[in-house]
Amino acid sequence: MSAMQLNREHCYQALLTHDPRFDGTFFVAVKTTKIYCRPVCKVKPVLFKNCTFFLTAAQAEQFGFRPCLRCRPELAPGNAPLDSVSRLAAIAISKIEDGILSKISVRQLAHELGVSDRTLRRVMESELGVSPLELAQTHRLLLAKRLLTDTKLPITEIAYASGFASIRRFNTVLKKQYNLSPRDFRKNNTKNQNQEFLICEIAYRSPMAWQDLLLFLQIRAIAGVEWTDGTIYRRTVKIGKHIGWLEASLCTDKKAILAKISISLAPVMTEVIAGLKRLFDLYAEPKQISKHLGTLAKAKPGLRVPGAFNFFEVCIRAILGQQVSVKAASTLATRLAHKYGETIDTPFNELNLLSPEPSVIESAKIKDMIALGITKNRATTIQCIAKVFANNTDFFDSADSRKKIISKLHTIRGVGEWTLQYISMRILADPNAFPHTDLGILKALNVTSPKTALMKAEKWQPWRAYAAMHLWKSLEKA
Repeated sequence: MSAMQLNREHCYQALLTHDPRFDGTFFVAVKTTKIYCRPVCKVKPVLFKNCTFFLTAAQAEQFGFRPCLRCRPELAPGNAPLDSVSRLAAIAISKIEDGILSKISVRQLAHELGVSDRTLRRVMESELGVSPLELAQTHRLLLAKRLLTDTKLPITEIAYASGFASIRRFNTVLKKQYNLSPRDFRKNNTKNQNQEFLICEIAYRSPMAWQDLLLFLQIRAIAGVEWTDGTIYRRTVKIGKHIGWLEASLCTDKKAILAKISISLAPVMTEVIAGLKRLFDLYAEPKQISKHLGTLAKAKPGLRVPGAFNFFEVCIRAILGQQVSVKAASTLATRLAHKYGETIDTPFNELNLLSPEPSVIESAKIKDMIALGITKNRATTIQCIAKVFANNTDFFDSADSRKKIISKLHTIRGVGEWTLQYISMRILADPNAFPHTDLGILKALNVTSPKTALMKAEKWQPWRAYAAMHLWKSLEKA
């Protein structure tokens, strides 16, 4: 089996210039050292004849190469799976990155996705050049390497947090794959002496309109659950039985998001990191998008489409935002959280609530929701959405296409076109979603007809979601 085909000359030129636009799009492996790096690595470039290029870290490791301890391939910004591979492979990759194969087998994962395990392996081999288990092992090892390098967590805890069934298995795989022991990674580790939280860096492609991103989240924040002052973002988190908090800020010199994550969330670090990548749209390639949008994007380079850390939370926020102001919807969402959310202790006065669980909202009384100021129709729709989540926690992670998922949502009474497009933008991460019925969009385009708005937006495909963000931003007062 050979490496997936890349233009070696183009890759080598990117390597020589350390062009950050190529960070995460490929990896270079050096035959003489058996080490693979990011193209931005500052080590002295090697001879062209000694280079092998791979699309993924997993593929490089499959061929026996070890990650560079200097440029740290695990910190490279990821490519958006939905931009480059089939829907089935994209969903499988997302679930594997979230650690699903530490809980179930490949056969069970394939069954969840509605295919045979043979089909899943074939698709993964075809799209990425590695098997599901090889991809999972690479993610486990890279997460373990991150925790060993950046934290003072006990090695045993890191082994289990990374998805290994035993410390013996962890040591064996680490030694076999990297020819290093856990303690070798701990040398010269002076980071994160505080045992109350973990620190990790999540790379992004510049530019990053960080303050604009946080402003969007700030005016839609659920008090007690989220908080931001325009430079720092904080929120409470519940994943399975694990509860805690996180804080994110911008580290411009490293082009990374600096995340502090409560130690209680260590066992679900993969899910937390995946959630932050979604929330801050870290898969985006802003230079490519801005070039396509032209003059529309000039005022705010690096503007992102805010995603969803908690899918159910954003769904409810979308329902509450129908035909009311952003401020009014945030007020209603806060009331709902204070009524049905679980309390939590955090180091921050602003954070004391967990977002309401679907099962709790599903069993709530309509009259109690109406008492909060929510109309009867919207309360009913919210309960219908809650039932969907309570009965199918992986609804948005199914192997169905975006179109099929949207079609299913459309059958719920009270879920109209605006809501569907908003959910497509923030939860399904559809870069081409466009809320053409939104009054703000119509105003920004100086039209009154949603049909006309769609026609005007035709030129922005396939990045209409980003066009929508720029249009909304153009309405803000200077």
